[in-house]
Amino acid sequence: MTLKAVLFDFNGTIINDEAIHATLIQDLLLAENLRPDGTDYQHCCLGRSDRACLRDLLRQRGRIVSDQYLDQLLERKRQAYLAQISSLETLPIYPGVAEFIHKLHGVSLLLGVVTGAGREEVEMVLGRSQLAPYFSVIVTGDDIPTSKPDPLGYLLAVERLQRQFSDRHIEPHHCLAIEDSLVGIEAAKNAGMQVVGVAQTYPFHMLQRQANWTVDRFTELELERVEAVFARQDLESPV
Repeated sequence: MTLKAVLFDFNGTIINDEAIHATLIQDLLLAENLRPDGTDYQHCCLGRSDRACLRDLLRQRGRIVSDQYLDQLLERKRQAYLAQISSLETLPIYPGVAEFIHKLHGVSLLLGVVTGAGREEVEMVLGRSQLAPYFSVIVTGDDIPTSKPDPLGYLLAVERLQRQFSDRHIEPHHCLAIEDSLVGIEAAKNAGMQVVGVAQTYPFHMLQRQANWTVDRFTELELERVEAVFARQDLESPV
């Protein structure tokens, strides 16, 4: 199973912005006269789309809202996030991410993003960090109706890669996912992919139980070892 593509999660994986999201969600709840709870945020939101996160937080507090009202809340959060990111002189991109992306591109691996974040948010960050040209596909929460751990986002990314690069015969088992959350790892595995867990949001030992490989930071990820495992599995698979 030759490694052909690497698919990145976004929040908590490429950009260190989970604290920003948590604060913005807290502000939304306070505006709704509801009490925020950090434990609830971790359970409902980490690795999941804003829509799924906010819907579950409201439901836990006995508030059932229409899709239209939820859209309004999400738009307020989106605008607040874009404003906050725009105000930052330096984006909080994780150390080693850019170098790792350059390395992957240098060995002709296809790259993609699979996230529950909104497209405008992703494109702003990738554009400002000058990483956008390296990604062939971007699947966001605007593209799919479900949230991780549902594998739909990862499967859609593969489908788009197949259309763009039909000569490469890409299947899910040719893809490596990079994730920071438990639901993200589950989504990628449900899609039939191997996963690297980066311990930037959850403790190392929690990710290690779920991911195929686990590292504390991108600089520790040895691409050659990962490629060797993919190649060995290719040789061991029945003809």
